[in-house]
Amino acid sequence: MVCFAIHITRNSVSFPGTTEFVMADRATVLKQAAAGLHQFAQTIDDTPVLVGFDGFVDSIIAVVDKRHDVGNYDPMRTIDQFGQRISAAAGQSSNFEFVVKLEKLGGNGPIMANALASMGLPVTYVGAVGLPQPHPVFNELVDAAEKVHSIANPGLTDAVEFDDGKLMLGKHSMLCDVNWQNIMRAIGEDHFAEIVTRSRLIGMVNWTMLTSTNDIWRGMIERVLPKVEPLAAGRRRMVFIDLADPEKRPRKDLLAALSLAAKFEQYVDTIVGFNLKEAVQVAEVLELPPHNDAETAIEEMAVAIREKLGVHGVVVHPRKSAAAAIKTDQGVTSSLMIGSFTKQPKLSTGAGDNFNAGFCLGLLAGLPVDQALCVGNAASGFYVRNARSATLDDLANFCETMPEPEAE
Repeated sequence: MVCFAIHITRNSVSFPGTTEFVMADRATVLKQAAAGLHQFAQTIDDTPVLVGFDGFVDSIIAVVDKRHDVGNYDPMRTIDQFGQRISAAAGQSSNFEFVVKLEKLGGNGPIMANALASMGLPVTYVGAVGLPQPHPVFNELVDAAEKVHSIANPGLTDAVEFDDGKLMLGKHSMLCDVNWQNIMRAIGEDHFAEIVTRSRLIGMVNWTMLTSTNDIWRGMIERVLPKVEPLAAGRRRMVFIDLADPEKRPRKDLLAALSLAAKFEQYVDTIVGFNLKEAVQVAEVLELPPHNDAETAIEEMAVAIREKLGVHGVVVHPRKSAAAAIKTDQGVTSSLMIGSFTKQPKLSTGAGDNFNAGFCLGLLAGLPVDQALCVGNAASGFYVRNARSATLDDLANFCETMPEPEAE
């Protein structure tokens, strides 16, 4: 099958210029991405990153449909099946059996940081991973990262997984302690500024569940970034932001967060990442034209959201593909790349965070947007098939052999 990577270049100020379409087949782009990763291996040790600020203990759960004996059961396969069973219990009562298949480190930040560390990047993590010592589920991250600074206790999440998605049932009260004051108390402003100064990438994720995120962003914009060197290793450093399902936050809060996120652009190249649901919500809040079939319009949405926010880049990643619009010296380049969707993943919770890690890795490696999307797709595709984050070699190999997406 031939897929298209479409590069759209426009005047970077007013966007009135010509549109140039460059089409490359999927196999060629995948091979180019793999080659770029092999080349980046030579300098990856010199590419420090900082990630924060949440932390969860995740319980990966299946819901029992039929229990046969102590060791055998049929799980509910779809969210609709589970929803119908719940609706049928209205006015009466019902019992649901949850089977904990795995307990693991969770939170957008720890999962993304762990993925970046697995890929070989020197990672500093700042977040809610446990006090006075990190919770044992974060031992993997503690061992892989250069340094972990814990500022609060983690939240708890029951991740109820189905073949067509997952329900994240969270307990978040502990995360009220994730704030600028506790970061400064744990690290100190001067040391935090030193960490920022050396970092090529700053990943700040899970705005939705961290109610003091805006204060953290203001602290960075007003107190830290103005006094650090504008370049890291000769290039503008990147900030990657993932709001993480802002549906439950009021519209005015979301607009304020998007406005504040755009203010980072005066100091750094700001990339904002969305899954499909988030992109649709943000497009609506920004009063962009709606789409009858949003999944087929993800490249158009990425271009429009990026332009409206005035940030360096936007990436949108549904389950089967991904699209991004990134500002370059020539204008704005956008691409759509098909991934490697599988109907029965070993683990789906964290797939988006692994995509974000892979996409950011591709940009850090200097890859063009279509190849960076390939690396993001490879990172999530490897993760859901192997229930672990990929190494750099794993990513390069998966890019070279990435399977076609399975039909649902």
